[in-house]
Amino acid sequence: MPSPSMPSSNSQPSISPLLNTYSRLPVAFVRGMGSWLYDAEGTRYLDALSGIAVCGLGHAHPDITRIIQEQAGTLLHCSNIYQIPAQEGLADQLTRISGLSHCFVSNSGAEANEAAIKISRLYGHAKGIACPQMIVMERAFHGRTLATLSASGNPKIQLGFEPLVEGFIRLPFNDIESLRQVAANNTEVVAVWVEPVQGEGGIRVADPGYLRQLRQLCDQQGWLLMLDEIQSGNGRTGKYFA
Repeated sequence: MPSPSMPSSNSQPSISPLLNTYSRLPVAFVRGMGSWLYDAEGTRYLDALSGIAVCGLGHAHPDITRIIQEQAGTLLHCSNIYQIPAQEGLADQLTRISGLSHCFVSNSGAEANEAAIKISRLYGHAKGIACPQMIVMERAFHGRTLATLSASGNPKIQLGFEPLVEGFIRLPFNDIESLRQVAANNTEVVAVWVEPVQGEGGIRVADPGYLRQLRQLCDQQGWLLMLDEIQSGNGRTGKYFA
């Protein structure tokens, strides 16, 4: 008779307590080294996904491991209601590299994109626009929160979460003429939101001329130009930004 703590040989597989938000592949990794991942049996896999773009420096890098250990032994967390010298130092470096004046530190790409939506609406209200509109692109992906999901151009990931957040005008990617038509007929647009390289949309690269024309059109119209570089930034295209 089996022990009470051991399942019998004919028992059904246990159901994971994790919510089934992803259809997970039947492999589990227990460690990584550089660009390689290893399962419990020691089989080695080349990590071509990089944690969906968050492990660009690989796994178990000795310098990163040392710094994480040092920080965990010094101060694990400090709320943003206090000054955080290390965070301010990071902001100094990021603004210097980017040529921008400020940065906002967030927990995820979706949270960063939520901030972009809020900035555009705040900007619009400051101009006296009651219902600010953002132009977004077909096949774009900006996140899985309700607002970023609504801004994304993939009906499949929106299905079941209606009603979606309003305030987005969807246009073809790499098509400046469609934006010019909106500019001639809509006075509530406040921003254009675009990925220089669409990731989830199929690795579609914006034409350099298209981005330059976007910049010019936004300047002419008084619109914000917002670039979602969550997948194309941090050196992934050979430069810090695409």
